[in-house]
Amino acid sequence: MRAVAVFPEKREVRIVERQPPREVKGAEVLLKVLEVGICGTDREIAFSGHATPPTGGDHLVLGHECLAEVMDVGPEVTLVKKGMLVVPTVRRPCPHARCRPCRAGRQDFCITGDFTERGIKGQDGFLQSFVVEDEMNLVVVPRQLADVAVLTEPLTVAAKAWKQGEGIQARLPWDRPRLRALALGAGPVGLLGALGMVINDMETFVYSLEPATSVRAKLTRDMGATYISGQDVPLAELGDELGHLDVIYEAVGVSSVAFAALSALGPNGICVLTAVPALGEHRTIDTDRLMRQLVLQNQVVMGTVNASRRDFATAFHFLEQGMLLFPDAVRGIITERSTIDGAPRIIAKREGIKQIVHLADASAPFA
Repeated sequence: MRAVAVFPEKREVRIVERQPPREVKGAEVLLKVLEVGICGTDREIAFSGHATPPTGGDHLVLGHECLAEVMDVGPEVTLVKKGMLVVPTVRRPCPHARCRPCRAGRQDFCITGDFTERGIKGQDGFLQSFVVEDEMNLVVVPRQLADVAVLTEPLTVAAKAWKQGEGIQARLPWDRPRLRALALGAGPVGLLGALGMVINDMETFVYSLEPATSVRAKLTRDMGATYISGQDVPLAELGDELGHLDVIYEAVGVSSVAFAALSALGPNGICVLTAVPALGEHRTIDTDRLMRQLVLQNQVVMGTVNASRRDFATAFHFLEQGMLLFPDAVRGIITERSTIDGAPRIIAKREGIKQIVHLADASAPFA
C-alpha cells in the first residue's frame, strides 16, 4: 500500500510503498483511511528537518487529521463495529507512572513531554491506505457529517479552548451577558474557532490580512460573524474599532501579532493562544505595560494544545450545529481535495484554505 512520508535528513516528502497492516488482535481496529487534512503542522514537520520518525526509522508517515472507516475489529473490541466511520485522536500517553494526566487518559496535559503523536512525533500518521489503531483512540462519526468530518481534529482546538475558557470564566461571580469574541486569523483553525463562537452565541469577529472581498471574508459573513480586514483596520487600532473584547482566540502563529492584539482585550477577558510559532529573531514587547494590563484588568492569557476524546465529542457537536445553520460556509472551508499523488504538492505549497487528501470512498451506510 502507498503512504506519504517525510525523510527529515533530506527534508523530502515522497510517496512510499509499505506493507499492508497485520491482522488485528485484542482491542485493535483495522481502518481504511478515507480522507486526511493537511495543515501548517504537516508543512513545518515536512520541511523544518525536525520530524521525529518512529524509533529506528528514517521516515515519518504524515497526517493527523483523519477520517476513516472500520474494516475489521479484534476479538476484544466493544466500542466500534465494521462499517462505522471514525476520527482517530492524535496524541498517545507517555510511559511514566508519575505523569498523572497520561495515566488518567488526558495526555493532552502530559507533564513529561515523552508522549507520541500520530504523524507528528514518534508514530506514523494516517496518510496511508490502511492503519491499525486501538479502539480507545477512536471517536465514532455521525455518518451525516461524512463530507466534513475530516475537519473535526482542527475543530477540537476550539472545542478544548471553549471548555477551558468556561472553567476560567466561572471565577466571575455573576452571569455574563453575550460575550464579544475575536478570532485572530482566517485560516482553518481561525474560521473553525469563529464557528464555535457563533454557535455558542458570542458576538463574533474575525481579523485577518486578506481584503474584505476575499473568500475568507465571505465565509466569515456566511457563518454569522463580522470580518475585519487588516488592510482596512491596522492592528494597533483594533480596540478602537471594536471596543473591548471578552475573548481573543489566536490562530495566526505570529507572536508579535498575538501580543499586539491584547490591547483590544477587555477587563476580565481571556486570550487563548493556539498556534506554535517558528523560532526566529528576538522580539521586543513592553512587558511592564503588558503585566500592568493583565493584573489590573484581571485578564488571563492561556495556551492550549492537542485534545482529548471529550474535546472530539464537543467538536462533533459544533460541526453538527454548523452544518445545520451554515452548511455552505462549513463546506467552503475545504477548498481542495487531492488524490494521494497530489499530496506532496499541496504539502509543499499552500493553496486555498483547507486542503484534503482523498484516499478512498466510504462503503455503503452502516446499518
